[in-house]
Amino acid sequence: MTAALVIIPARLAATRLPRKPLADICGKPMIVRVLEQARNADIGEVAVACDDKDVFEAVQDHGGKAVMTRTDHASGSDRIFEAAGLLDPDKKHDVILNVQGDVPLIEPAAIRAAFAPLAVSDVAVGTIMTEITDPAYRDNPNFVKAVTTPNGHGHHRALYFTRATAPSGDGPLYQHLGIYAYRRNALARFVQLPPSPLEMREKLEQLRALEAGMRIDVSIIDSAPMDVNTQEDLDRARAAYQTT
Repeated sequence: MTAALVIIPARLAATRLPRKPLADICGKPMIVRVLEQARNADIGEVAVACDDKDVFEAVQDHGGKAVMTRTDHASGSDRIFEAAGLLDPDKKHDVILNVQGDVPLIEPAAIRAAFAPLAVSDVAVGTIMTEITDPAYRDNPNFVKAVTTPNGHGHHRALYFTRATAPSGDGPLYQHLGIYAYRRNALARFVQLPPSPLEMREKLEQLRALEAGMRIDVSIIDSAPMDVNTQEDLDRARAAYQTT
């Protein structure tokens, strides 16, 4: 397997936190903090796929690579597919890794963990999950549950993703985290598929891949990176950087 092309989709419009990718975290925009963590994962070239010149210039001003994409993409997957074609038109990279642009505290090991399941040739998409340890989150639909089974190679095979509390019975529940490592041909197929029935019902894009028969395998990581969606989240991220 060749090195991955790591792409961070960044959309400037945000309802809860205006101009979120450019929010300052201890002297650097949030999108640059994510870029730095992705670089530290050391699994391949890293670039930001953005839809606004202010984000583009902020990334370049801090020595990063950015590419402008269309403003009308329905999802981050569509944006990274366009960006992959612009950044690597010769298709030298056979893995495209999508890292969300609002996880400035993502650990490099978590990014590498999403890449790891692709060591199994049948796997189309790699991703990550972590055990839910707080009982308050077990029934929270915002904590997406991954229903999986061990794959015999040190990871798990995804059987389903749901906002419901699943599986039932005794045992751990796992929260799915939206970082994806796609084989390039799998990403190309995925973005051509129409939204699927379960995807629309659960409002979970990854179900489109499962419903189409694409194999998703999952690595377990120790803890979930915090998404920054509100001013309170941003304050916590700033506090974390001040203590490092």
